[in-house]
Formats: sequence, C-alpha cells, structure tokens
Amino acid sequence: MSGSRSPHSRLRALRPAAFGADPAGERMERIRRSPHFADGVFQNPVGASTRPSDGFLTDYAKRYFRKEERVRRAPSAPVPLHTGTLGELAEQPATGLRLTWMGHSSVLAEIDGRRILFDPVWGERCSPFSFVGPKRLHPVPVPLASLGPVDAVVISHDHYDHLDLPTIRALAGTGTVFAVPLGVGAHLERWGVGADRLRELDWNETTRIAGLRLTATPARHFCGRGLRNQQHTLWASWAVAGAEHRIYHSGDTGYFPGFRDIGADHGPFDATMIQIGAYSEYWPDIHMTPEEGLRAHLALQGGEPRGVMLPIHWATFNLAPHPWAEPGEGSVEAAAAVGARLALPRPGEPFEPTAENVPASPWWRGVAVPPPGGWPERPEAAGEVESVVPRG
Repeated sequence: MSGSRSPHSRLRALRPAAFGADPAGERMERIRRSPHFADGVFQNPVGASTRPSDGFLTDYAKRYFRKEERVRRAPSAPVPLHTGTLGELAEQPATGLRLTWMGHSSVLAEIDGRRILFDPVWGERCSPFSFVGPKRLHPVPVPLASLGPVDAVVISHDHYDHLDLPTIRALAGTGTVFAVPLGVGAHLERWGVGADRLRELDWNETTRIAGLRLTATPARHFCGRGLRNQQHTLWASWAVAGAEHRIYHSGDTGYFPGFRDIGADHGPFDATMIQIGAYSEYWPDIHMTPEEGLRAHLALQGGEPRGVMLPIHWATFNLAPHPWAEPGEGSVEAAAAVGARLALPRPGEPFEPTAENVPASPWWRGVAVPPPGGWPERPEAAGEVESVVPRG
C-alpha cells in the first residue's frame, strides 16, 4: 500500500527517545572509513573485554545483597554540596583557569575566557527510564538554567551516565556547540540539536570552538544505549588547549599505554579530570581504579607529578560494588605516595588548579560509613619527587 512503512521503520518509531538513534547514511559511511573501525565495530586501542567475566551474575548478586557491603555503597548522610557556587562563578577566575565539578563526570571548565561543559548529566537517573535505574545520591549543585551560556558541550561517549537526554534537550535550546565522538551526533540530532552545531570527531581529530582547540583522544571503553550494542558510536577522552592553559578529561577508560602518547602530543596539562570510580574486578579493562587513575595522570604529564588531578566519575551514582567512599580514599593514598597534587572539591565547589591552594580535604568522611577499623590517618604527600615513571 502506498505510504505504508516497513516493520523495521515501525519498530524504530516505537523506540524510546532516550535510546537515541543509530548512525546512518553519510555518518555511517564516515564511521566505516575510520581507521579505528574494523570487522563492523569500533576497536579499542588495546584489547579489552567489554563483557563481565563468567560467573558474574552469581558472584555479583552475592556481593550486592550482602548487608555489610550494601550499606557502604551509599553515603550515610546528605552529601555536603558547596554553597555559593553561582556567586563565585559570576567572578572571572584570577588565573584564567577554573574547574567546577558538578558530580560524577560533569565538569564546568572555564579556560582562557571560554566555558566548556563536560559530560553534563542533570537528570535524576542515569537510565532510559524515569522509574528505574541508578538514582542520584546527591542533588545537582547548580540548576542547569542558572549556569549561564557555555561555548561548548563536550561528550565523551553515549552511556547514560555521560549522555543524558533531558540535559541535552535543555542545552539544545541554548545555541551552544556540541563536540562529540564519531557517531554520537546521531543521538543529538534525534533530540533536537542541529547538524550545524555538531562537531563530530574521530580519535586524533581536532576542532576549534571559540578560540579553543579541542581534540578527541583515544580511550579504552565501549558504547551503547539500546538493547543491542553494535559498537557503532565511538568513545573518547578529550584534550583542550586555550591560549594559556591545557586541560584533559578522561571520559570512561581502562588504563592503557596510550596515555603517554596523549600527553606527549597535547600536554603537559594544567589539570586532568580522571575517572577513578565504578571499577570492579568483573570489568577490569574498561574502568580505572584510583591507583590506575593516578598512573594515567602521571603518564599524561610525562611521568612527572605536575599539574592537578581532579578525580571524577564517583560519589553521584552507585554503579559498582565498591564502597561509596573508596575512590576518594584510594586517590588520596595514591597521590600521597608519589607527591602528586590532588583536588578534592565538594560537588559544586569551583577551584583554580594553578592557584596556590586547591581543595584537599577528604570531605566524604563526614557522611560515609567508616571502613572496618575506622578511617586511616590522612597520608602526607611526599616531598620533592624528581620523576615518577608509571608502569606499563
């Protein structure tokens, strides 16, 4: 019958909006031409298992429902958000560089007079559905509408805790530009972002936005939003360079030797934002532990403990079996062992990485269930450290 739709197109019309859209047409042709696309899927820079190991469900369920572990996977009291964020953001950063961690991997970066919003997730759940899925453990520190204009929104990959439908729809009406990995633009176009406002990059490609140089750099992870994971959208970390400063956002990634190459090509960085949460022995190749995150920071800085590392991807959603406070504690211990400079802001607390003082207090201890034996004494950072060469 004239005008009738195929069963496939009818099923696609019933697909929840939060699933986004599959790349097609010229976008898919560009994906097929990518040197990182082979055998019908995007490939990691080094081998990585993106599926849990055998016995995962049985072992994970045992841990998940064990009471003593379950109570430690969430804060025992309200997370202390920083107050006065909007007032502080109204003033220009004295050093020209300021970062505001909004929780999880969402960071507002003010760099050389421009503003970039990394992986903004303002939704209540990181899920395609409003009634199920990991729910926020603390409120968003600042309403999205109160942030003011941003020059660019940067997305690392299309998982729900990094690419949030309601947040993107809200930002789509602001006129900002979106820098995304190859293939991710299909989701944004379905949600109302015009193609002229998309900068869709393969690894090691660069775009310029408002005088900033943004480069999509490799990461070791995977993709997917729907019921099928076709590996047709790329994942990336990001290096951003302004006239005076350089910063790096890891997105989600397992540790891999390529951090050294990223640092050599685009660093050294005044600040790195590094994933240190939601790790597990069940998926060791695609997320980093705090110790691995610190190694990545050092590799990005040429083996030297310079610049400031901001731990991200923790404290906001319960996505792994480790205790809620463990990523923060592990980062403090790892940084102290090599004399690296760590920023530990509360959600919503702006800080300037190149200033003399950055937030460094383990604020989570006041609202977390203490580990057996209580909190360790806070380790003191090492003194002069000539050079630290990360492993592998």
